[in-house]
Amino acid sequence: MNLALLSGGTGWHVQDLCRAATAQGHPVTILDFRQLSAGAPPPHPGRGPLAGFDAALVRTMPAGSLEQIVFRMDLLHAASFAGVKVLNPPRAVETCVDKYLTNIRLNKSGVPVPVTVACQKAEDALIAFEELGGDVVVKPLFGAEGRGIIRVSEYDLAWRTFRAIEQTGGVIYLQEFIRHPGWDLRVFVISGRVVAAMKRTARDGWRTNIAQGGRATRFEISADERRLALWAADVVGTPLAGIDLLCDATGNWYILEVNAVPGWRALAEVCEVDVAAAIIRYVAEEYRV
Repeated sequence: MNLALLSGGTGWHVQDLCRAATAQGHPVTILDFRQLSAGAPPPHPGRGPLAGFDAALVRTMPAGSLEQIVFRMDLLHAASFAGVKVLNPPRAVETCVDKYLTNIRLNKSGVPVPVTVACQKAEDALIAFEELGGDVVVKPLFGAEGRGIIRVSEYDLAWRTFRAIEQTGGVIYLQEFIRHPGWDLRVFVISGRVVAAMKRTARDGWRTNIAQGGRATRFEISADERRLALWAADVVGTPLAGIDLLCDATGNWYILEVNAVPGWRALAEVCEVDVAAAIIRYVAEEYRV
């Protein structure tokens, strides 16, 4: 299998995938999303998007303008149309990169998610803030690793926050704050199977993301937790996914996020699982035509 890794650099996860692919005898090429181009139709036979590759693995979507992001998604669709197997599929990446689209798809299918409101005007967001009990989590519509997430529980701070987002042309995305025991779960899924799961405990306060200082420990999930994680991955169409689950004070579980480009550095360490090897095996054995 000739594999392309689509990324914005050569960080730890890219290197880990290269290691695993090489160990399994698969040639692998790192391609920077920011350097790719394409034609319609391709100006030369065999030179379409990702021509010559059997499969492409999306490792990250680099930051860029709206046009650049849309074009990079177009590249994935074009490659898929040309017969290259893309993991995750373009539609799944499009869904998961957008928190609101993910949320409404999960909610429509009955998957439990926090009550969520997305607004373009600060006045509307302030009304939602009060309707959600005056205690919300404000998130970037696009983002990962907990960056840019804040908890707002004061009226004046809510107004200033919402106005700042509106004035910079952003979307005000807010969710009810769910009181929790200070930890959540990250469940790593490949093709309808849970590869590993870890418990992420907040270091200080309520944010559990490892990138924000959360502490990771191995966790054996229950049948109900497994079912919920696999259900969420199936709804958004992600064969490969990192699913974040949160339990409230009364024992009810919620899906916080489905990540179509999940990290696994902490997970692999605490669970002693070679996640990169499992991904490469899946691409080679099950995902390839």
